[in-house]
Amino acid sequence: MGLVLSLISWGVQIYTYALIAYILMSWVPSIQQSGFGKFLGRICEPYLEPFRKIIPPLGMIDISPIVAIFVLNLAMTGIYYIANIVV
Repeated sequence: MGLVLSLISWGVQIYTYALIAYILMSWVPSIQQSGFGKFLGRICEPYLEPFRKIIPPLGMIDISPIVAIFVLNLAMTGIYYIANIVV
């Protein structure tokens, strides 16, 4: 169980870093249009899209990625608690 939990935690951490990189890349459109930017878009947009539908931007600021990262970390915390109960 510990190995599975470690792998899930590692995957969530890597995905969180990918989300942060994608968010920062949105400030520089030329980087976002690169191959790496398109790759991050393919893996990050499916997760961010539902949050963007629910949370409207505040002026020019889109806070939905912040909420998405918070929910991802909250889910990871929930997984830790469930794993502690099971073990």
